[in-house]
Amino acid sequence: MSASQESQARFGRRSVVAAVGAAGVVAALTACGGSQDAGGSDTVRPEEGKDGANGDAAALARTADIPEGGGVVFADKGVVVTQPTAGTFKAFSSKCTHQGCAVKGIVDGVINCPCHSSTFDATTGEVTGGPATLPLPEKQIRVEGGSITLV
Repeated sequence: MSASQESQARFGRRSVVAAVGAAGVVAALTACGGSQDAGGSDTVRPEEGKDGANGDAAALARTADIPEGGGVVFADKGVVVTQPTAGTFKAFSSKCTHQGCAVKGIVDGVINCPCHSSTFDATTGEVTGGPATLPLPEKQIRVEGGSITLV
């Protein structure tokens, strides 16, 4: 093999290794970037409600849908609704402030992110365990007559 052919062969192998390596990095970053699926038993679909014809939004849930000391993730709305104490309802973004994964379980007053184990207070949205350093942003809800509506 001539020096020119040998140089081309080496360049070709390097290109393949670089391309394969770059694809692996992209795959890894995509996996850590977040999940749109909040899944699990704590995710429900919105309750059928008003159609919005008179400006009212459809109900997000019934108050009875939200367990005391727990909560429910509404992945399609990007919100998690909690009931830290009986009759007190709070809402936060369901997007973890660490890397944007959807939070999943709400147990014993703690909102959990399944991706990197960040935890948040279900009453305030404040970080209770990292790697997240910022709280979940609060969302505005209205609770009327047993119905919860995202404002």
